[in-house]
Amino acid sequence: MLRYDETTGVVGVFRQPSGYANGHTVDRLGRLVSCEQGNRRVTRTEHDGSITVLASHYEGKRLNSPNDVVEHSDGSIWFTDPSYGIDSDYEGHKAVSEIGACHVYRVDPSDGEVRVVADDFVKPNGLAFSPDETQLYIVDTARKHIRRFTAPSGGTLVGGDVFATCDAGTFDGIRFDDAGRLWAAAHDGLHCFDPDGTLIGKLRVPEVVANFTFGGLKRNELYITATSSLYGIRVNVNGAPGRPRPGWAWPP
Repeated sequence: MLRYDETTGVVGVFRQPSGYANGHTVDRLGRLVSCEQGNRRVTRTEHDGSITVLASHYEGKRLNSPNDVVEHSDGSIWFTDPSYGIDSDYEGHKAVSEIGACHVYRVDPSDGEVRVVADDFVKPNGLAFSPDETQLYIVDTARKHIRRFTAPSGGTLVGGDVFATCDAGTFDGIRFDDAGRLWAAAHDGLHCFDPDGTLIGKLRVPEVVANFTFGGLKRNELYITATSSLYGIRVNVNGAPGRPRPGWAWPP
């Protein structure tokens, strides 16, 4: 796992081995939450560098290979669990799925219970809450589309209509800007969608894009992970800020 230091421009090793880590998010306490495909678990790196396992099993069975993760303002962790890490030894360790399917899960912040919130995906991948957290968008890589769910309180998803279909390979990571537009990684770059699902345009990248995030002090620096490179570009939009947990002031 590599780390790019925005202030110095230096890239260095953050953790090795990383357990074939894939998607990450930073929670509202500034801790790194990671999907470790090879170790088949979701972990959190504490401020002192120690590792806390947030999810590794569902009903006593090992997860497949967690892929991407987001945090809700209530402290719950939501992640996708496709089979890429157990399909071969390329992205993890080849194995037979103990669960027998690829689901989307929620980790309860109060007791750590891991619960299925969506069970009709082929290969769930990137996911993101809308800025007001009333909707959850989830990529199904195998079906080459993004689905949209209503996310009422309590961790239950409703609906699941197709929001957008990919016309260049397939989708991977997704993120929102503060105007409610959804950005999605694809094989030709980033696709930007209006809240009604209309494709506004594309930001072309010369390699296949896997994931990205809005960074910088104003969240207007796009950092894009592609086949063999990390790209950075300043854009004239801002990434959506995370909603604060109840009673918190955010941003600080």
